[in-house]
Amino acid sequence: MKTSIVYSSKTGNTRQLADAIAAALPEDDILYTGTPCEAALAADRLFIGFWTDKGSCNSEIADFLKTVKNKQVFLFGTAGFGGDAAYFDKVLHAVKKHLNGSNTLLGSYMCQGRMPQSVRDRYVKMKASPLPIPNVDMLIENFDRAATHPDAEDLQKLKDAVAQL
Repeated sequence: MKTSIVYSSKTGNTRQLADAIAAALPEDDILYTGTPCEAALAADRLFIGFWTDKGSCNSEIADFLKTVKNKQVFLFGTAGFGGDAAYFDKVLHAVKKHLNGSNTLLGSYMCQGRMPQSVRDRYVKMKASPLPIPNVDMLIENFDRAATHPDAEDLQKLKDAVAQL
């Protein structure tokens, strides 16, 4: 069965997941690896990766998902904010809405991903403002937790999920 690994990665996090998937699959099965393009649609099975934007996948992947029909699909993604299953499930639910009903969803995987330093700098400025937002300390703590992700454990969990297909 031919496979394509399609992803969009703004900061490199989702690309790390795509590389882990490629390492977990037989090399001869991989038809395409890279950003969304029509050539990827020649495969029977697609691993489609995204970075989280406003609680769903980024627009490049949302547009690509709408072109995928009659395929086996595995969704994977990263999110800078949130590190719990409930948040990831909410994001995945939103992403699935872009997928045509003719496809078979084989599974999904999400993990936290590091964010650019500029995000933390913005949080620190918010904390120093005369009217800081109430949850700014939580945002800073989340940023610091995310700084090491995706880590080896995240990548292994993804490889295990792919191996079970």
